[in-house]
Amino acid sequence: MKEPKLKEENINYTIDSLKMDGFVVYDENVEGKRPAVLVVHEWWGLNDYVKMRARELAKLGYIAMAVDMYGNGRRADNPTDASNLAMPFYQNPQMAKINFEAALNKFKTYSQADANNIAAIGYCFGGGVLLNLARMGEDLKGVVSFHGSLVGTPADKNLLKAQILVCHGNADPFVPETEVTQFKKQMDSIGAKYIFKGYDGALHAFTNPNATEMGKKFNLPIAYNAAADTASWKEMKQFFTVLFK
Repeated sequence: MKEPKLKEENINYTIDSLKMDGFVVYDENVEGKRPAVLVVHEWWGLNDYVKMRARELAKLGYIAMAVDMYGNGRRADNPTDASNLAMPFYQNPQMAKINFEAALNKFKTYSQADANNIAAIGYCFGGGVLLNLARMGEDLKGVVSFHGSLVGTPADKNLLKAQILVCHGNADPFVPETEVTQFKKQMDSIGAKYIFKGYDGALHAFTNPNATEMGKKFNLPIAYNAAADTASWKEMKQFFTVLFK
């Protein structure tokens, strides 16, 4: 195996008056089309963390795109601003659908992207957004939610196309056990194909190495958990191996 030779591109596109950013990365040593994975950010916006995740996906042989959901260069460095940016998308999933699909359509223009093998992963806000979109019938092969909210749009067996993997921190106070139960009941009621993995002792944002520091700074119950991070990434890799067969 050759060492990956990563090619990174910052891309721009517009949705009405919004100027959107995107970050695409792939391994130039891999030839031809390959499965494509979109990465949806935490409530902070398109930052270095999701770009890092996109690079890790590219090293696995995928083409990856870190998606900008907010537009106009908006990012947050504190919970108040982050909440103000994220909340409209929870209240209006249709807006999330429009912004996500604009990114998806831009991503599909890459000759390296196999349009028949597209999935998405999301973190916190991004995980919740993707589960909403999957329930709304987004045409993706699979979605992976890492420490995302679980309950939102209604489940409809006539709409759901994507297979689902949920990686959840069992100690996450933002997504309590009642929500976990509700999500599973909702998925089971429509016979959905999903995998649910819970990690004991893992708080919200357990995959993000910066979470512990941010938690202390803003007195939020979030923290990095190396064991849960490693285990959930491994679950995602296995999920994609089966999904993209």
